[in-house]
Amino acid sequence: MTEFHATLKAIGHVENEFDESTPASRLRSSESTLVLDPELVLGLTGLEAGQRILVLFYFHRAEGYDLLQHPRGDADSPRRGVFALRSPRRPNPVGVTDVELLAVDENRLRVRGLDALNGTPVLDIKPA
Repeated sequence: MTEFHATLKAIGHVENEFDESTPASRLRSSESTLVLDPELVLGLTGLEAGQRILVLFYFHRAEGYDLLQHPRGDADSPRRGVFALRSPRRPNPVGVTDVELLAVDENRLRVRGLDALNGTPVLDIKPA
C-alpha cells in the first residue's frame, strides 16, 4: 500500500448536549449546531433550510481500531468488518452523516440527524 499523508484543518465544530457516548438513534433524533470559522461564511452561500447536507467530521475521541468489531459494541451481534460499520474506531477516524439543514444563521448551521458529540471537529460540508 502506498503511504500518503494529508493534513486537514477543521472548519468548525459541533455544539450539542452530548458530551459522552450516546446511542446513535438518540443523537440522530436531536438537533446540533455546526459552528464554522466566521471567515468561511461566504462559502455557505446557496445553502437553505430544508436541504440535506453531508457533514464530514473527525472522531477526535477514537483510539485505535479493530478490523472486526461488534456492531455498536453489542457482543451478542456477530463481528463485522470496520468498513461495513459506522464505528468511530477506524483506520482513518473520519465520519460522514447525511443531515437535514434546519437553519443557517451567519456561521451557525442548525441540523438534525448528526451522530457526532459536542466539540467534534467539522472537516467539510457538502450537498447531499
